[in-house]
Amino acid sequence: MSKDLVRERVWRELRRYAKPDSRFHYDFSEFIPDFEGSERCADAIRRMDVYRRAKLLFITPDNCLEVLRMYAILDSKPFIMPTYGIRRGFVYISRELVPPGKEDFAATLDGAERFGKYVSLEEIAEMGRIDLMVTGASAVSVSGVRYGKGHGYFDLEWAMMREIGVVDEDTPVIAVVHDVQVVEEELEADRYDTVVDYIVTPTRVIRVGGKRPKPAGISWERLPRQLLEEIPPLMELYRRRFGSAPAP
Repeated sequence: MSKDLVRERVWRELRRYAKPDSRFHYDFSEFIPDFEGSERCADAIRRMDVYRRAKLLFITPDNCLEVLRMYAILDSKPFIMPTYGIRRGFVYISRELVPPGKEDFAATLDGAERFGKYVSLEEIAEMGRIDLMVTGASAVSVSGVRYGKGHGYFDLEWAMMREIGVVDEDTPVIAVVHDVQVVEEELEADRYDTVVDYIVTPTRVIRVGGKRPKPAGISWERLPRQLLEEIPPLMELYRRRFGSAPAP
């Protein structure tokens, strides 16, 4: 099945369990929703060794990860979060930046940008290794192939972190989804699609085995110029790599 057909099939099922977004209602092409039981996913991750050992996390702004972001603040585990569409870059959030009693608000998209601080790729590189990445998904196969909304943001985020040397093949990636988003059949995967190591649902934790390698970095030849203009960290990285902005 094509990526679009897989997404549409899963989205039809997901509508029964998803929580609408205040901006996009049930338009899953624009956001990855929260769903019934997402707090159980956060509880399960909190018990995992990869979370307990992690000193610096990367958590996407997906609605289903709000409780996990709150736990990370409460557990004094700083994390990096992309802004929506990466258009305002990345935000760094730590226990010290969030006033007591504001952890739940700081875990929201608006709260993260209120209490967190914007960081460049250079500043992220100076922080050192990211120990764990957590993302939502539209669909994910039991073999670890993850489909997002179709915009490729998480693949870009992974690639940027790989380019600056803070993640590598051994960096664990967790996808948090509802059970109806787990696809048993093999999914088509491009070489720039980021595979995951764990799938966490409200009822189970799946350890992915025998997966293919994670992408090694950005495929600059495939990158639309529009994304360079819309996503400041991409332009920052382009200038860092090639010495100047691309010609008009």
